[in-house]
Amino acid sequence: MKKINLVLLALLLSFSAFSQKKDVVDIAISSSDHTTLVAAVQAADLVSTLKGEGPFTVFAPTNRAFDNLPKGTVTTLLKPENKAQLTKILTYHVVAGNLDAAAVMAAIQAGNGKVVLTTVSGGKLTASLDRDRVKLTDESGNSAFVTAVDLKGSNGVIHVIDGVVLPK
Repeated sequence: MKKINLVLLALLLSFSAFSQKKDVVDIAISSSDHTTLVAAVQAADLVSTLKGEGPFTVFAPTNRAFDNLPKGTVTTLLKPENKAQLTKILTYHVVAGNLDAAAVMAAIQAGNGKVVLTTVSGGKLTASLDRDRVKLTDESGNSAFVTAVDLKGSNGVIHVIDGVVLPK
């Protein structure tokens, strides 16, 4: 009986260790709400970068967020000749570091209601509270709300957003 319990314990521990090894790309791939984002990351050749050591904080737009862009935008961005523009947009959704929800909230509070985040693309995103929800505002004044937080991976964290934020 002890032998069976030890085997079961070993299996549970190995499963737990395996699930913690998912990186931010693997988490996005496993989400049916992020197929457009995954296709864009692949088209921009950012998979190996985002599978890197990090840590990364990714603000991940849903498929619906991409659908709300003007008709034809996603199709155009996925074309090889638009790879540089797509890369800039995608890296505008990534911040270096591991900013879980508590860290974002603490930074907003320390900044008297807002914090300006520098993205991997070099742009600025402003995080603030709007009716107890975290709102991200891009450099043009467009906003997206965080709808799910702290999808933790081995190399960072993902926060799901309901819009696509765009660099200038």
